[in-house]
Amino acid sequence: MAGTTLALLCAVAGMLPVKTLGQTLEWVDAKTLAIEGRAWAGESAHAYDRLPASARERVSPSIWRLAADSSGMAVAFVTNSNVLEARWTVRKPELARPHMAATGVSGLDLYIRDNGQWRWAAIGKPGNAGTEFSARLVGGLPKGERACLLYLPLYNGVESLEIGIVAGSHIRPLVREKKPIIFYGTSITQGACASRPGMTYPAMLGRRLDMPVVDLGFSGNGKMEPGA
Repeated sequence: MAGTTLALLCAVAGMLPVKTLGQTLEWVDAKTLAIEGRAWAGESAHAYDRLPASARERVSPSIWRLAADSSGMAVAFVTNSNVLEARWTVRKPELARPHMAATGVSGLDLYIRDNGQWRWAAIGKPGNAGTEFSARLVGGLPKGERACLLYLPLYNGVESLEIGIVAGSHIRPLVREKKPIIFYGTSITQGACASRPGMTYPAMLGRRLDMPVVDLGFSGNGKMEPGA
Protein backbone atom coordinates (compact mmCIF):
# COMPACT_ATOMS: atom_id res chain seq x y z
CA MET A 1 0.00 0.00 0.00
CA ALA A 2 2.84 2.39 0.84
CA GLY A 3 4.38 1.92 -2.59
CA THR A 4 1.05 2.48 -4.31
CA THR A 5 0.46 5.64 -2.29
CA LEU A 6 3.89 7.04 -3.15
CA ALA A 7 3.44 6.22 -6.84
CA LEU A 8 0.07 7.98 -6.90
CA LEU A 9 1.40 11.03 -5.09
CA CYS A 10 4.32 11.30 -7.50
CA ALA A 11 2.18 10.82 -10.59
CA VAL A 12 -0.33 13.45 -9.55
CA ALA A 13 2.39 15.90 -8.55
CA GLY A 14 4.19 15.33 -11.82
CA MET A 15 1.16 16.02 -13.99
CA LEU A 16 -0.60 18.83 -12.12
CA PRO A 17 0.70 22.25 -11.05
CA VAL A 18 1.43 22.27 -7.33
CA LYS A 19 1.88 25.46 -5.28
CA THR A 20 4.65 25.45 -2.71
CA LEU A 21 2.91 27.37 0.07
CA GLY A 22 5.40 29.19 2.26
CA GLN A 23 8.33 27.15 0.91
CA THR A 24 11.50 28.53 -0.63
CA LEU A 25 13.59 26.43 -2.96
CA GLU A 26 17.35 26.04 -2.98
CA TRP A 27 19.05 25.10 -6.24
CA VAL A 28 21.80 22.48 -6.39
CA ASP A 29 24.09 21.97 -9.38
CA ALA A 30 23.68 18.36 -10.53
CA LYS A 31 27.44 18.12 -11.08
CA THR A 32 27.89 18.17 -7.29
CA LEU A 33 25.86 14.94 -7.04
CA ALA A 34 26.55 11.51 -8.54
CA ILE A 35 26.28 11.39 -12.34
CA GLU A 36 25.92 7.79 -13.47
CA GLY A 37 26.67 6.80 -17.05
CA ARG A 38 29.92 8.77 -17.38
CA ALA A 39 32.61 6.18 -18.02
CA TRP A 40 35.29 8.86 -18.43
CA ALA A 41 34.38 11.33 -15.72
CA GLY A 42 37.00 14.04 -15.55
CA GLU A 43 38.36 13.20 -19.01
CA SER A 44 35.58 14.67 -21.14
CA ALA A 45 35.55 18.10 -22.75
CA HIS A 46 32.05 18.69 -21.38
CA ALA A 47 30.56 17.52 -18.09
CA TYR A 48 27.81 15.50 -19.80
CA ASP A 49 29.73 14.05 -22.77
CA ARG A 50 29.72 10.26 -23.13
CA LEU A 51 33.26 9.97 -24.54
CA PRO A 52 36.58 11.43 -23.34
CA ALA A 53 38.08 14.42 -25.10
CA SER A 54 40.91 12.22 -26.35
CA ALA A 55 38.45 10.21 -28.49
CA ARG A 56 37.66 13.11 -30.80
CA GLU A 57 40.48 12.32 -33.23
CA ARG A 58 39.86 8.56 -33.11
CA VAL A 59 36.12 8.30 -33.81
CA SER A 60 34.02 9.42 -36.77
CA PRO A 61 32.45 12.90 -36.77
CA SER A 62 29.03 11.26 -36.44
CA ILE A 63 29.99 9.33 -33.30
CA TRP A 64 31.60 12.40 -31.80
CA ARG A 65 28.43 14.41 -32.43
CA LEU A 66 26.24 11.72 -30.84
CA ALA A 67 28.62 11.43 -27.88
CA ALA A 68 27.40 14.88 -26.83
CA ASP A 69 23.93 13.39 -26.26
CA SER A 70 23.47 12.44 -22.60
CA SER A 71 21.71 9.11 -23.21
CA GLY A 72 22.08 6.71 -20.31
CA MET A 73 23.19 9.34 -17.82
CA ALA A 74 21.28 9.84 -14.60
CA VAL A 75 21.73 12.06 -11.57
CA ALA A 76 21.69 9.78 -8.51
CA PHE A 77 20.90 11.42 -5.19
CA VAL A 78 19.25 11.04 -1.81
CA THR A 79 17.07 13.80 -0.37
CA ASN A 80 14.42 14.41 2.27
CA SER A 81 12.83 17.29 0.35
CA ASN A 82 9.12 16.76 -0.22
CA VAL A 83 9.30 18.91 -3.38
CA LEU A 84 11.62 18.40 -6.33
CA GLU A 85 11.99 20.75 -9.27
CA ALA A 86 14.48 20.96 -12.10
CA ARG A 87 15.79 23.58 -14.44
CA TRP A 88 18.00 22.60 -17.32
CA THR A 89 19.54 23.91 -20.52
CA VAL A 90 20.00 21.67 -23.54
CA ARG A 91 22.72 22.07 -26.15
CA LYS A 92 20.61 21.80 -29.33
CA PRO A 93 17.41 23.67 -30.26
CA GLU A 94 15.97 20.58 -32.01
CA LEU A 95 13.83 19.43 -29.09
CA ALA A 96 12.00 16.60 -30.86
CA ARG A 97 12.27 14.46 -33.97
CA PRO A 98 9.59 13.58 -36.52
CA HIS A 99 9.43 10.05 -35.08
CA MET A 100 10.32 10.78 -31.43
CA ALA A 101 8.70 12.88 -28.72
CA ALA A 102 10.42 15.84 -27.10
CA THR A 103 10.04 14.17 -23.70
CA GLY A 104 12.48 11.48 -24.82
CA VAL A 105 14.77 13.63 -26.96
CA SER A 106 15.20 16.56 -24.57
CA GLY A 107 13.30 15.80 -21.36
CA LEU A 108 14.08 14.54 -17.87
CA ASP A 109 12.67 11.44 -16.18
CA LEU A 110 12.49 10.94 -12.40
CA TYR A 111 12.39 7.62 -10.56
CA ILE A 112 12.20 7.18 -6.78
CA ARG A 113 13.12 4.03 -4.87
CA ASP A 114 10.24 2.84 -2.72
CA ASN A 115 10.32 -0.38 -0.68
CA GLY A 116 13.36 -1.54 -2.62
CA GLN A 117 11.87 -0.90 -6.07
CA TRP A 118 12.47 1.94 -8.49
CA ARG A 119 9.13 3.54 -9.32
CA TRP A 120 8.40 6.15 -11.96
CA ALA A 121 7.59 9.53 -10.42
CA ALA A 122 7.55 12.35 -13.00
CA ILE A 123 8.86 13.81 -16.22
CA GLY A 124 10.51 17.13 -16.88
CA LYS A 125 8.88 18.17 -20.12
CA PRO A 126 10.72 20.68 -22.32
CA GLY A 127 8.81 23.60 -23.78
CA ASN A 128 7.93 24.12 -27.41
CA ALA A 129 10.94 26.27 -28.24
CA GLY A 130 14.22 27.51 -26.84
CA THR A 131 16.86 25.62 -24.88
CA GLU A 132 16.18 26.63 -21.25
CA PHE A 133 13.43 24.89 -19.27
CA SER A 134 12.12 24.42 -15.76
CA ALA A 135 9.61 21.96 -14.34
CA ARG A 136 7.94 20.98 -11.10
CA LEU A 137 8.66 17.28 -10.82
CA VAL A 138 6.97 16.19 -7.58
CA GLY A 139 5.43 17.76 -4.51
CA GLY A 140 3.72 16.64 -1.32
CA LEU A 141 5.97 13.62 -0.83
CA PRO A 142 5.90 11.79 2.53
CA LYS A 143 8.46 12.70 5.19
CA GLY A 144 11.79 10.93 5.14
CA GLU A 145 14.77 10.30 2.90
CA ARG A 146 14.39 8.79 -0.54
CA ALA A 147 16.79 7.69 -3.26
CA CYS A 148 16.22 9.24 -6.69
CA LEU A 149 17.42 8.75 -10.25
CA LEU A 150 16.89 11.64 -12.66
CA TYR A 151 17.54 10.44 -16.22
CA LEU A 152 18.89 12.91 -18.78
CA PRO A 153 17.87 13.49 -22.43
CA LEU A 154 18.45 10.75 -25.00
CA TYR A 155 19.13 12.73 -28.18
CA ASN A 156 20.14 16.10 -26.81
CA GLY A 157 23.03 17.23 -24.67
CA VAL A 158 22.82 18.94 -21.31
CA GLU A 159 24.55 22.28 -20.93
CA SER A 160 23.52 22.75 -17.30
CA LEU A 161 21.16 21.13 -14.79
CA GLU A 162 20.03 22.20 -11.33
CA ILE A 163 17.72 20.44 -8.89
CA GLY A 164 15.44 22.47 -6.65
CA ILE A 165 14.80 21.31 -3.09
CA VAL A 166 12.92 22.92 -0.21
CA ALA A 167 15.20 25.25 1.74
CA GLY A 168 16.42 23.58 4.92
CA SER A 169 16.18 20.07 3.51
CA HIS A 170 19.25 18.14 2.46
CA ILE A 171 20.49 16.39 -0.65
CA ARG A 172 23.56 14.18 -1.14
CA PRO A 173 25.00 11.94 -3.85
CA LEU A 174 23.74 8.38 -4.13
CA VAL A 175 26.98 6.47 -4.64
CA ARG A 176 26.53 2.91 -5.86
CA GLU A 177 29.80 0.99 -5.57
CA LYS A 178 28.83 -1.69 -8.10
CA LYS A 179 30.64 -1.68 -11.42
CA PRO A 180 28.34 -0.47 -14.22
CA ILE A 181 26.86 -2.56 -17.00
CA ILE A 182 28.15 -1.26 -20.35
CA PHE A 183 25.88 -1.39 -23.41
CA TYR A 184 27.22 -0.98 -26.94
CA GLY A 185 24.99 -0.63 -29.99
CA THR A 186 23.13 1.64 -32.37
CA SER A 187 19.88 3.61 -32.25
CA ILE A 188 17.81 1.22 -30.13
CA THR A 189 20.56 1.20 -27.53
CA GLN A 190 20.87 4.98 -27.55
CA GLY A 191 17.14 5.26 -26.96
CA ALA A 192 15.13 5.40 -30.20
CA CYS A 193 12.24 5.83 -29.90
CA ALA A 194 11.55 5.83 -26.18
CA SER A 195 8.92 8.30 -25.01
CA ARG A 196 11.05 9.26 -21.99
CA PRO A 197 14.68 8.69 -20.96
CA GLY A 198 13.98 6.06 -18.30
CA MET A 199 12.26 3.77 -20.80
CA THR A 200 15.31 2.65 -22.81
CA TYR A 201 16.19 -1.01 -22.34
CA PRO A 202 19.57 -0.22 -20.68
CA ALA A 203 17.81 2.03 -18.16
CA MET A 204 15.11 -0.56 -17.45
CA LEU A 205 17.67 -3.32 -16.91
CA GLY A 206 19.71 -1.03 -14.70
CA ARG A 207 16.72 -0.44 -12.42
CA ARG A 208 15.70 -4.09 -12.42
CA LEU A 209 19.20 -5.16 -11.40
CA ASP A 210 19.74 -2.04 -9.27
CA MET A 211 23.04 -1.34 -11.02
CA PRO A 212 24.44 1.73 -12.80
CA VAL A 213 24.75 1.55 -16.58
CA VAL A 214 26.90 3.14 -19.27
CA ASP A 215 25.12 3.61 -22.60
CA LEU A 216 27.48 3.55 -25.59
CA GLY A 217 24.71 3.37 -28.15
CA PHE A 218 25.30 5.62 -31.17
CA SER A 219 22.58 5.77 -33.81
CA GLY A 220 23.70 4.18 -37.06
CA ASN A 221 27.26 3.77 -35.83
CA GLY A 222 27.56 0.57 -33.83
CA LYS A 223 29.76 -1.07 -36.48
CA MET A 224 32.13 -3.02 -34.25
CA GLU A 225 35.02 -0.69 -34.98
CA PRO A 226 38.34 -1.75 -33.45
CA GLY A 227 39.01 -0.34 -30.01
CA ALA A 228 41.57 2.47 -29.96
